[in-house]
Formats: sequence, structure tokens, C-alpha cells
Amino acid sequence: MTSESSKLPFNFGGLERPLSDYDNARFVVLPVPFDGTVTWQPGAARGPDAVIDASRNMETFDELLGVETCTLGIHTMEAVYEPDNVEDMLEEVHRIARQVIDDKKFLVTVGGEHSLTLSPVRAAKEVFDDLCVLQLDAHADLRDTYDDTPFSHACVMRRCLELAPVTQVGIRSLCAEEAQLLKTEPNVTTFLAHNIRAAGLRPLHDEILSTLTDQVYLTIDVDVFDPACVPGTGTPEPGGLLWDEVVTFLRALTREKHVVAFDVTELMPIPNTVASEFLTAKLIYRTLGLIADAAGWITPD
Repeated sequence: MTSESSKLPFNFGGLERPLSDYDNARFVVLPVPFDGTVTWQPGAARGPDAVIDASRNMETFDELLGVETCTLGIHTMEAVYEPDNVEDMLEEVHRIARQVIDDKKFLVTVGGEHSLTLSPVRAAKEVFDDLCVLQLDAHADLRDTYDDTPFSHACVMRRCLELAPVTQVGIRSLCAEEAQLLKTEPNVTTFLAHNIRAAGLRPLHDEILSTLTDQVYLTIDVDVFDPACVPGTGTPEPGGLLWDEVVTFLRALTREKHVVAFDVTELMPIPNTVASEFLTAKLIYRTLGLIADAAGWITPD
């Protein structure tokens, strides 16, 4: 984009009407600036605004796909502000997510911390019976409770597991409780980062995809990336995945499975550097493009 990008509307991609109108949009972006259960570095609440701002500075022509995905329309909703109570936030996000899905729109939720994922998963499960959850993440997030709440970001996949089977990719940090659960819980399949590094992610595509049902809710915690790619996250873990690995995997996923909705969480902007939020914005846009390409919604000129 040009230096005029700062004058664009504060919508994802800087889109103007009619492409940003809800009625015209194939895609809907829901910002959730919540970090109420964060236990180390706060700042994820600033993530959605940073991602939307960065998205106004990216080119809307996707060079990989040869299309402008935004011509399908991307509507940016009002942010969900529930700064103090995780359960209130979850109820409001669920209400909105279910409405968007019922309206036959494709929902992408932008955090904020990972606790928010439970609500769009719950809404998707109410509509798509054969649902599974695919989690790209550094952390297992399978604790039963943490800091006296079962709705912490550290518990989100345990709560999702109560709704649907879960496949985890990129995990490289878990507690003893979570490690024990992985030995006994048949509805969780985990691909640890050190095994991915040893084999490469591409050779594991078929094995990962074989663990999924046909209808997939995708949740991406940006700390799945190596900190060299995304330093702006609350709990960075060494040994993560790289941009090309993730995009290539997402292309395989969208070609083989029906991704019904997704979220991207845990971006924590770092002052005076924009690399993390720009990668996150482009990741969202690229994923929307891959979904549109697989569905045949848009074709190259």
C-alpha cells in the first residue's frame, strides 16, 4: 500500500464500502481485545487493533493465488469489549459467532488471548455436527483449571475437547498434567514441534490430515511460529514453525478439508516494530484466500 494507507477506513484490509458492508461480505472479522486471564505479559488486548492497522498496509493482491481475495468482501465487526470477566466475554462472542455462522458468513475471530476460542468452537459445533478442532500452537492449553478458572487461556483446549476432538500441531511446551492426559485421552492427537523439526512438516501433512474430520475449526496461536518470525507474543517458545511451512500446510488443509471458521490469537504488539502484526494480518488474509480458492469462490484473472 502507499503512504495513503493511514487514511483508509479502520477495517481489515482498509476496505471501503461496498466491500466492507456486512450484507455484501463473504468474510467477517470479529476483533476480541481480551487478555483478562493472561498470567505473564499482558498486551494481547492490543492485538486486534494492531492487526487491523497492519492489514491496511498490505497489498490486497495475493501473489501466491493470483487473486484479490478482498473482492469477495470482508466486513469488520465492532470489537467485543468485556475487559474484566472471561465468562461474559465468552457469552458475547458465542452470541455473535452463532449469528455470523447462521447468516452463512465465514467467521474469523482475532484476539486477544486464546481463551476466546471456546466460543466460536461452541457456535460452530452447534451448526456442524462432524466438527473437529485443529490447533496450531506452542502450548498444549489442556489444563483443567488455571488461576482458579476453567476458562483460562491455559485451559481452552481442554474445554474445546469437551465439544470435539482436537489435533495439535507445533506443541513444544506442556506441564506434567497435560503430558499425562495425552497418554490417556483418545480424542487428542498431538504433533510435537521437535518431531516436526526432525521429519519436516510437509512429510507429515497426510498423517495430520488423517486425524481430522471433514469439518474443521482452525485455531492459530501465533506463538506456533518461531520467535524469529513472531517475537510479539506473550509467551514465545524457541523451536517454532516458519512462515512457508505454515502456509504450505494450510494450503493442503484447505484443499482436503472444509474449514468452517478460524481464529488467530495471542499477538502482543511490541512498540516500534510491526513485523509480528504484519505477519499476522497477512496470515489471516492468506488463509481467507486459500479457503476461497479451495471452495472455488474466486478464480485468477
